Amino acid sequence: MSDRELYCDVCEGVTPFAAPPCVDGHGTDCPELICARCGSAVVIATFAFRATRLADRRRHRLTPRRAA
Repeated sequence: MSDRELYCDVCEGVTPFAAPPCVDGHGTDCPELICARCGSAVVIATFAFRATRLADRRRHRLTPRRAA
């Protein structure tokens, strides 16, 4: 188990969180964490966003549609 300190909403403070043994094969990078004090579960998710320019999005949105 790996330990990290995060804010727990149930404990209302910073407490150690531990990653339980992961059955999905994530190892120490498992997104599921459990509060060591109260046992609350937390899932940490990361997202990757494709960088687009604002001008490109506006141009795409303002393109007139044609009737079929």
